[in-house]
Amino acid sequence: MINFNFNLLHICLLSIVYCTEDANRLFEDLLVNYNKLVRPVGNKTDALIVRFKLKLSQLLDVHEKNQIMTTNVWLQHTWTDVKLKWNPEEYGGVNALYVPSDMIWIPDIVLYNNADGNYQVSFLTKAKLSPNGTVEWSPPAIYKSMCQINVEWFPFDEQTCEMKFGSWTYSGLEVDLKHKDSNIERKVDEIAFGINGEYIETVWIVDQGIDLSDYYPSVEWDILGVTGKRHEIRSFPLL
Repeated sequence: MINFNFNLLHICLLSIVYCTEDANRLFEDLLVNYNKLVRPVGNKTDALIVRFKLKLSQLLDVHEKNQIMTTNVWLQHTWTDVKLKWNPEEYGGVNALYVPSDMIWIPDIVLYNNADGNYQVSFLTKAKLSPNGTVEWSPPAIYKSMCQINVEWFPFDEQTCEMKFGSWTYSGLEVDLKHKDSNIERKVDEIAFGINGEYIETVWIVDQGIDLSDYYPSVEWDILGVTGKRHEIRSFPLL
């Protein structure tokens, strides 16, 4: 029994060494000529779809006087990078690779209604790469967002606080930001605006828009709903 256990451990260690060598080779092959400043699409006219979802860990504070909500969140991003694909059979069966997120292109999704000037995540965690080019990146962040608060019915008041996310640099034609659960979203409104109605805004809703699976309940505030909304604006040039 002792010899058997020793041999098994020896085999596992060798397997880990081989796997590490394959992963190192894959890492270098993928990133040696990689340009993280270029949007990773096959054609420059293609929109890169980024699927996004907020995972709420804690509701840290709702400051009525300053009208600021403080949250501890994880920002779940998923997209496809055409330059980060590989065949696992050519790399010893490696079917996942974790790389520093500052070495690859990542979407610049920021909180637009930030209340303290810290628009972006401050801790760049590693991103998970899959053979088909799928990139998964879930950095943590503590946000202070502006929230219009009405205390007329305090202490029996209900407040609606929004967190508005979007790309800081790219238009919707370049980075198409969708909810991670867009397969269950529903269209709730369509509004034409502009001088001659040349713009149309469509609103899509996901009823359970925020992931609460690891949420630590607040002793002061109860969460009544976590709706996710996506606003899509299209323009139609006048003839």
